[in-house]
Amino acid sequence: MGTTSPKAVIMDETAVNRAMTRIAHEILERNEGCEDLALVGIVTRGDLLAKKLAEEIKEIEGVDVPLGSLDISFYRDDYATNFAPAIHATNIPFSVDGKRVVLVDDILYTGRTIRAALDAVMDLGRPSRIELAVLVDRGHRELPISPDFVGKNVPSSHEENVHLYMKEVDGHTAVEINDVAPGSHVGSAPLGGE
Repeated sequence: MGTTSPKAVIMDETAVNRAMTRIAHEILERNEGCEDLALVGIVTRGDLLAKKLAEEIKEIEGVDVPLGSLDISFYRDDYATNFAPAIHATNIPFSVDGKRVVLVDDILYTGRTIRAALDAVMDLGRPSRIELAVLVDRGHRELPISPDFVGKNVPSSHEENVHLYMKEVDGHTAVEINDVAPGSHVGSAPLGGE
């Protein structure tokens, strides 16, 4: 196995798929269908999850829901541990006015990414509401942001990284926990693993 094996695999591919199916049903149940529903995924894995949700919803309801994405990256705003998110690209090819927008992200941690995403969506128009679906909530929120739909709650320490790997970009699908190497950044996995 060597040093590359994860400390723990929290969810395997089956568990990830099951969680996404359940979230799709919950989204439809809460809103009695998919009228005015739109999904916006946060790049790079939230948008893959949003695509999965759209596929699940199409299977259940026979409807293609509008799908968009936001590219948010972190930049250092000081030399300490604070990372401020910046919006790099918005790809939302529909009007958000009056829509029920579900933001989709892989791992919810401090909430800073979501805050940036909320700002970006609000800049585009006036949704009727914005909800949040995440595959994993790992705790440690720094902002009053709470997900509406959660695949799994995973208590984690600050010294751990919780990553979603997805077949499309990483070759396999799993949620894994690893210890953070001293001095490196806790946060989303870059494309192609570590």
